[in-house]
Order: sequence, then structure tokens, then C-alpha cells
Amino acid sequence: MDIIQNPVYIVTQRMVSPNGEMVVDYPVIVSMPNQAVQYRINRAILNLVNKLHNEQIRRLIEQGYKDISRLSVQGWYEIKTNERGVLSLSIGNYTFAYPSAHGLTIIKSLTFDVNTGKIYELKDLFKPGSDYVKKLSAAVNEQIKQREIPLLSPFKGIKPDQDYYIADKVLVLYFQLYELAPYSYGFPQFPISVYSISDIITEDGPLGRMMANI
Repeated sequence: MDIIQNPVYIVTQRMVSPNGEMVVDYPVIVSMPNQAVQYRINRAILNLVNKLHNEQIRRLIEQGYKDISRLSVQGWYEIKTNERGVLSLSIGNYTFAYPSAHGLTIIKSLTFDVNTGKIYELKDLFKPGSDYVKKLSAAVNEQIKQREIPLLSPFKGIKPDQDYYIADKVLVLYFQLYELAPYSYGFPQFPISVYSISDIITEDGPLGRMMANI
């Protein structure tokens, strides 16, 4: 497949609740030649938007909040990569329940093959049998030491399905609030150059396409 491909067209769709307390912006892909693929991608994006909202509600109920009607919700997205047949984006949701001290933010990402609509999990970026977890964990651990990030508990390595996105020639692994470091550190992000992990990258996958010189 030719990796020289134009970006897909993206427009912003907004959901607003009747009381105006929920404002959620999310991306919608338009004008794709293959309407079935376009539908598949847009459905996955909207499913994630709804999943994050439901996850926020679940957490609030677990914390004992009874009046979930008094919520302030903001949703947004960021396009990280839109080239070479790869679309990588992040979806964010911030929910504040009165009278909390502060709200909670969740950020999740999706990486697509825009030719098929396939969603890539982290493991799909690497050659079968490669110990990508060990190699990526070592890179993250080194950055934790270099940046002197205070940890809530000893770092034991990334998860096989660690949150990630692709930004040009960089794989960015990241952690949720409180998952690795104190709240004040937000979402710790660890950029890893594709060239430093080129020996385990699947050549016809998203990282392989980013690494190719064209």
C-alpha cells in the first residue's frame, strides 16, 4: 500500500445538554470515498465518547454521589496524527460533581488505519513475539529517573494495553491521573522515538509507516 496519502477530513460535532452543563466536542470524519470505513471510524469515536461519560458516572456513584444530575461535563479531542493512512487522536472528558473539591479528567486514545477502519491496540504496532512490554517499560523507567518524577508506588512496567497515541515519528505512552504520579503531575507522558524501537516495529503498521522516509 502506498503510504503517501492525504489526511482525512475532520469536522467538530458538539453535544450540549438542555441545561448547558454538558458541552462535548468530538471529531467526525467526512467525505471519505469508502462510506463503510467512515461509518466504522465515526462509530468507534462516538462509542469512546459515550464510554468515557459512562465511566465518569460509574466512578461518581462508587464514591457515593447520589444526585448525578448536578454535573458539569466538558469533552474535547486532539488530533495527534492524520497522515500516511494513519489517524491517531485523543478524546478527553472532564466531569465535575457539585460540591466536589475538583473534577476528574479521563483521556483515552484511538489509532486507526483509515483504509480499513481497523483500530490498533498497542500490541498491534510490534512484531509478533517481540517483548515490546519489556523494551517500552525500560524506556519509560529511564525517563522517570531522568525527569525525577515522584511515583505513588514503584514502577513495575507498562501494561500490555497501555494508553498511547502516535505523534509523527514518536510513540507517546501515557498514564491516567493517579495511575503513576500525584494529581499535580497530571497525565505523565513518555515520548519514544520510532527509531529507538525500530527492531521490533511492524513495518506495515502505523509506526512502520511513520518511520518510512518519503
